[in-house]
Amino acid sequence: MSFRGKRKGGTDHASDETDGHAPPNKASKISAADDSDDSDDIVVCEISKNRRVSVRNWNGRIWVDIREFYVRDGKQLPGKKGIALSLDQWNILRDHAEEIDKALAENS
Repeated sequence: MSFRGKRKGGTDHASDETDGHAPPNKASKISAADDSDDSDDIVVCEISKNRRVSVRNWNGRIWVDIREFYVRDGKQLPGKKGIALSLDQWNILRDHAEEIDKALAENS
């Protein structure tokens, strides 16, 4: 597994490593100002005031999207800062959760 930094242009696209298809920059259509039901996006949780985790279907694939949001004209909109993990990438991260917890405990 390799870690990649920012690409030219300043955006982070770890999700397109597998097949060249990156999910769109826009995140869930669901927001505090817009509770529409026309989206396949499921907001799983809000990590903080401006960060949320959602599961989305885009281009026939499922993505776990962790993204920052900002407010404009009273609406929460997705920002460029975030990462969309493919199911394979999500499973790798999930399978290493105990190792991450152990490393956090060692560095606390």
